[in-house]
Amino acid sequence: MRVFGLTGGIASGKSAVAARFRERGVPVIDADAVAREVVAPGSEAVALVAAELGKDVIAADGSLDRKKVAAAVFGDEKKLARFNAIMHPRIAARSAARAAELGARGEPLACYEAALLVENGLADAFRPLVVVSAPLEVQVARAARRDATDEAAVRARIAAQLPLDEKVRAADVVVRNDGSLEELRARADAALDEVCRRAGLDPARYPV
Repeated sequence: MRVFGLTGGIASGKSAVAARFRERGVPVIDADAVAREVVAPGSEAVALVAAELGKDVIAADGSLDRKKVAAAVFGDEKKLARFNAIMHPRIAARSAARAAELGARGEPLACYEAALLVENGLADAFRPLVVVSAPLEVQVARAARRDATDEAAVRARIAAQLPLDEKVRAADVVVRNDGSLEELRARADAALDEVCRRAGLDPARYPV
């Protein structure tokens, strides 16, 4: 089975592209959803993160308070590195198990959707890599509206990430998200067809 990557910047439209892939029948392993599973209440990861960052990062239900974690590690490279050292191996192991399950049931293709594929040096492990790109001002406006936060906070988050242009340079297939949702879906379709061709699959297996 071929597992290809899907990534992008903050509010670039990556989730909308992943949703379109699902509509066409491609299984999508969402690294963010896997991360939430990893830090379920009572999990080893929650205990380890709390030991590193403090018990106040644990929410009332026993899971991690993602906003408090982000506030704790933002701008602190050592804390971020320790947090990633706890999370990334567990996310990778669970994602690999999910991919193995898909392969065992005969799926020829799956998508691994993750925000930090390029940053974590994983681009070559998930070829062909699809990158969703959007203009900076569009990213800022979307993220501020989606997260109910101010533009300055969004710009700080974007500035702390790898520039989207660098992700685009690492891509095999780029989906430009600078128009309507209908245009994005059409471009996602074209990207999936190209992924199929590169993987030696007939795109007709995943009908529009």
